Amino acid sequence: MTDTTCCGPGYASPAEAMKAPREKLLYTVALYIGTGIQKPDYLATIDADPDSPTYSQVISRLEMPGIGDELHHMGWNACSSCHGDPTKERRYLVVPGVRSSNLHIVDCATDPKAPRLHKVIEGAEIKAKTNLSAPHTVHCLGSDIIISMLGDAQGNAPGGFLHLNEDFEIVGRWETDLGGMKFNYDFWYQPRHNVMVSSEWAAPNTFMPGFDLEEVGHLKYGRELHFWDFENKRVENSVYLGEDGLVPLEVRFHHNPDSSHGFVGAALSSNVIHWYKKDGKWIWEKIIDVENQRHPEWPIPVPGLISVILISMDDRFLYFCNWLHGDIRQYDISDPSNPKFTGQVWMGGLLGKAPEVNGRRITGGPQMIQLSLDGKRLYVTTSLFSTWDNQFYPDIRHNGGCMLMVDCDTEAGGMSINPDFFVDFGKEPNGPARCHETRYPGGDCTSDIWL
Repeated sequence: MTDTTCCGPGYASPAEAMKAPREKLLYTVALYIGTGIQKPDYLATIDADPDSPTYSQVISRLEMPGIGDELHHMGWNACSSCHGDPTKERRYLVVPGVRSSNLHIVDCATDPKAPRLHKVIEGAEIKAKTNLSAPHTVHCLGSDIIISMLGDAQGNAPGGFLHLNEDFEIVGRWETDLGGMKFNYDFWYQPRHNVMVSSEWAAPNTFMPGFDLEEVGHLKYGRELHFWDFENKRVENSVYLGEDGLVPLEVRFHHNPDSSHGFVGAALSSNVIHWYKKDGKWIWEKIIDVENQRHPEWPIPVPGLISVILISMDDRFLYFCNWLHGDIRQYDISDPSNPKFTGQVWMGGLLGKAPEVNGRRITGGPQMIQLSLDGKRLYVTTSLFSTWDNQFYPDIRHNGGCMLMVDCDTEAGGMSINPDFFVDFGKEPNGPARCHETRYPGGDCTSDIWL
């Protein structure tokens, strides 16, 4: 089996990935934007080796060159789509700044415990050459890279997709036709079905200042999924999800490249939508509905706000977070149309069900998650987006964020918070920071795609 604990062309299959060595390091973006601390955002390297004396600690910090990036999501220059090509290696993390539109290319292979900055693609250059801004999701495309961009150079919708070559040079815009796409957010492609699916958040000018419920009624937030002709790079069909699909965010296909099944979490309506191909047509259905909960300080019932979903490498379990309620859920999706609720844990949230975990107070709710390749460890962070954090969890400015680990039963199902793992970003050297997305040196459940 190819050793991809640091770099390499990827795994031959999802089953091979599940047999990979346990992750020893985590790369997590950490933010100072929104805290009042005038310091750069940074990439934190966390020791995840339980036999190490620095287990569950930040062991290095790579600061970005400027202040105000809002590091958010990131992705590898190569993934398992490159398997079998010895000229490719999973060496660089592409770390975008949503606010600055800068793309930071980080070398994680020279010294995996202390990544170093390789190159910066300036947001001003991206805007000038493509009229795009606010980079979000990064996926490798064989040798090249495509990145979903949420706005134009002025921060208006619908944005589009940025195309980089393997030398991190701007090729241009990837798409040939956006169709009727109104907004952009996340995407995933399944090449054996010649399909890419993309979702919708809102224009950067809408979501960056904070959340305003009235803007949902004014149709300034998304409620559609877009099915693309992947080979021809154009939207083939847009599906209106209506009230069941308000603000569809994270998009996930099965890891099995032959499967047409995929899922998206609709944040504001707190539903999980499932799609699949039948008789040559794409069908969608609501399969999970999280009920809103009353809160004495809210004029309306509080939605769960499903901020993220992911699927285990064997396509058996689906996980998602209710950022406002404060729970993480596990469902058995062996039958994708009939998921079975199998596990739940609480941390933070507005409902007050777990204000403290492992003896520490949690500010915020469970937000981003990353699952180990063997499906047994789920890493959870608490920050969504700086202005939204400050709006819904104002104490996070002073308390900072944190990372916890959830132990997952891969046989019968079930979850429990690990008592020995806790990364407190509230005690960082430059002051309280907040943390968002996590990746592993060897690849993970939300970046690898098989051709």
